[in-house]
Amino acid sequence: MSDKKEETAGVQGDESEESGASQMDVLRELFGRFALYGRDIGDPAAEPESKPKPEQLLKELTAQGVADYIKEGKCKNIIVMSGAGISTSAGIPDFRSPGTGLYDNLQKYNLPNPQAIFEIGFFKENPEPFFTLSKELFPGKFHPTPCHFFIRLLHEKGLLLRHFTQNIDTLDRVAGVPDEKIMEAHGSFHVGHCLNADCRKEYSEEWMREKIMADLVPKCKACETGGVVKPDIVFFGESLPVKFFPLVMQDFPKCDLLLVMGTSLVVQPFASLIDKVPETTPRVLINNEKTGQTDPLMMMLGMGSGMDFDSDNKYRDVALLGSCDDGCKKLVELLGWKKEFDALCEKGADQKGEEAKTASGAAAEASSEDTKREP
Repeated sequence: MSDKKEETAGVQGDESEESGASQMDVLRELFGRFALYGRDIGDPAAEPESKPKPEQLLKELTAQGVADYIKEGKCKNIIVMSGAGISTSAGIPDFRSPGTGLYDNLQKYNLPNPQAIFEIGFFKENPEPFFTLSKELFPGKFHPTPCHFFIRLLHEKGLLLRHFTQNIDTLDRVAGVPDEKIMEAHGSFHVGHCLNADCRKEYSEEWMREKIMADLVPKCKACETGGVVKPDIVFFGESLPVKFFPLVMQDFPKCDLLLVMGTSLVVQPFASLIDKVPETTPRVLINNEKTGQTDPLMMMLGMGSGMDFDSDNKYRDVALLGSCDDGCKKLVELLGWKKEFDALCEKGADQKGEEAKTASGAAAEASSEDTKREP
């Protein structure tokens, strides 16, 4: 299963291929000349300024180099950026994998397009499809993966500055990552609010779960209009959480190691965060395929340079290709943290088993009561 995911934030308009290509050519010409000649777009004689290659902090651009960097105490403020790829092994589908991705399996909701289920305008007109889908995805049905416990271990080691995640599943919280260490860039089911602008009453995850599992659209009981209670998930057409940008400005200049896991890095502004760390900060991608690589147009627009895994000028970016779980396990072994990591994972598995027993017992008890009531 792919580790790619485009999360529910940031509407981007579509253009026709012809007009898009034409505008792209103009932009590339204009900004290409600006990027090359710098001072004066109209002066082709201007010379580009040479820039020295930044210092390489990793001994080698490999998993071993990353592990050595951590073990030598050269980083104390690790930021993790994550997407759906860290949760797919828990059984939660990503968004765009052909055949298995969420967008390929929404036909039953009769949507005008797959993304409509996460568009705020469509939701206000017809919230039922979203809440029907929410019953399948709601927290409590899934359990943390090794990736989530790896993030928890980084926290316990005193190395985690923040976990910036696109995911809405709250599995990092379930794994024991403290709330203050988590920035859910696209929101989550953790709390919800009445959509009535004059009300905005807050509701808990537990309250919303009760309504959603009963196949009801959650309605506010505090306002006269009975506004729909929407989980604080960032839909297309909505702004990101208020604290997102202040935390980006606060955290990323301090970051001395960036771990990017299970994300396609296509949704803005989340994708651009990889360029917010200092230019010498090592960046590690753990994913099924390389993502977030250099985009010349984005560079011309001054919106970052992306990752460089393959050029002769590479100096800080490392790609660990494969499943996110395997990538985390590899780092854990190289770091000598396997015993602690396994203990966290085993504890999570035991909790999962106990919950399954409890659920099975409850189901059996309900079935027995139904049988007793039969004539």
